[in-house]
Amino acid sequence: MEGSVRCSANYVPLSPLSFLERAAAVYGERVSVIHGHVRYTWKETRERCLRLASALAHMGISRGDVVAVLAPNIPSMYELHFGVPMTGGILCTLNTRHDSAMLSVLLGHSEAKAIFVDYQLLELGQGALRLLAKDRANLPHLIILSEPDESLSAENNYETLLRTANPQFTIKWPLDECDPISLNYTSGTTSRPKGVIYTHRGAYLNAIASVLLNDITTMPVYLWTVPMFHCNGWCLIWGVAAQGGTNICLRNVSAKAIFNGIYLHKVTHMGGAPTVLNMIINAPLSERKSLPGKVTVATGAAPPPPKVLFQMENLGFHVIHSYGLTETYGPATVCTWKPDWDALPSEDRAKIKSRQGLQHLCIEELDVKDSVTMKSVPADGKSIGEVMFRGNTVMGGYYKDIDETNKAFAGGWYRSGDLAVRQADGYIKLKDRAKDIIISGGENISTIEVESVLYNHPAVLEAAVVGRPDEYWGETPCAFVKLKDGAYASSEEIITFCRAKLPHYMAPRTVIFEELPKTSTGKVQKFVLRDKAKSLGTIFRSGGSKL
Repeated sequence: MEGSVRCSANYVPLSPLSFLERAAAVYGERVSVIHGHVRYTWKETRERCLRLASALAHMGISRGDVVAVLAPNIPSMYELHFGVPMTGGILCTLNTRHDSAMLSVLLGHSEAKAIFVDYQLLELGQGALRLLAKDRANLPHLIILSEPDESLSAENNYETLLRTANPQFTIKWPLDECDPISLNYTSGTTSRPKGVIYTHRGAYLNAIASVLLNDITTMPVYLWTVPMFHCNGWCLIWGVAAQGGTNICLRNVSAKAIFNGIYLHKVTHMGGAPTVLNMIINAPLSERKSLPGKVTVATGAAPPPPKVLFQMENLGFHVIHSYGLTETYGPATVCTWKPDWDALPSEDRAKIKSRQGLQHLCIEELDVKDSVTMKSVPADGKSIGEVMFRGNTVMGGYYKDIDETNKAFAGGWYRSGDLAVRQADGYIKLKDRAKDIIISGGENISTIEVESVLYNHPAVLEAAVVGRPDEYWGETPCAFVKLKDGAYASSEEIITFCRAKLPHYMAPRTVIFEELPKTSTGKVQKFVLRDKAKSLGTIFRSGGSKL
């Protein structure tokens, strides 16, 4: 339009680094980070991040370089999310549950110039570097992360670097808001992890969206039970800074640590996969403490069973259910609660809340489509399609993998690989991953539905369902179950329980009692369980199993 101009006065590339600058100015004396006896204010956190950026620049880290980190939820992990981008670098947070072999692959793929490793994970990190040395001459700089109150004199110690660095570093802001800010490798629930590129723009927008969907008001107290390495803490590392909150770091997640943290620091918000919620509701009475006030819990990463949501609400937690993927910067939808539902029975409310809902404010469109025709499925609660997204908080792409990027974006939408139905009110409800759906005798079986029934059994702590080869039906449900401490149930009892609540074809024909393999974000590694189910052999109609 005539008279309109674009200039530095009205356009600045979006970056979540601006949240730290504002937090230091507005909330400078407020506590930003607590870790045991260690406390920092927002002014101190900003200075530490600037010192970190200065130290990185002195190492030769510059715009476009990748810096990796292998660490739990500790203050330095929080600071790296600001200090690395301040140099123009790209932060690559590594899954602490990977072994040295996988870490070496990711370090090689990312071409990381430096790696920060927590002292408790040092053997793992050094093992990865030894393997990487077989294929690469120039290894990443290794910096050891100690506890903040420990003074180690080693030159490659994090605290030593910060003490000797310049706090007057000049921030290298992104030249373009679509410049990369971080590289997140997918959790590996289905295959070898892929490197997902996050941009400054996407991180800025999803941080704001996450703050809004989680009802995070000014100066919250946030307990870190979500791994900071997972989708950059669902983008709330930056989001808590935007609201001038206090970050309570939790190195090890347990029910006792969660209740103690909430009680001691008057926590207002936290997050976690359904496995974390399950940990809370099954905590022994000796470890529980009364909530000092309202605690809002965001859950996602896997569809939560309604019973788990129901029991969390009974303990006094306010649960917000969101859904997303690494490729959508974490949360992309939210099951926004409507006042009309308050009058419903508690179990019905839990079932409603277990749905994935609709897109948040920074996703333009969410749809459930036929993956071939790209036509939207009807909102009848029955027709299954693939969940697809379009919007500003969809990844930039897969690093060094244009073929996979184009495949994911085919048709102008991001194809999630998740299957869902759309219900009459428009809210979506996940049915399964495309690879997890069980097709038995031509019928589609949602493993999520079977798992929800299993969670209702009083002896069951955790459950996961996959397909097992069957001579007659093609495949039938195989349940892997972990029982509660001191509880007992036979496979026959579990099967009978499911048959009383499900059509018989949906009930498991095999039940295995064991620990469930999980990623560090709480997702069950179903590809491991599928391999186990296949190793059991095919079920034959005669009743035997041929190995």
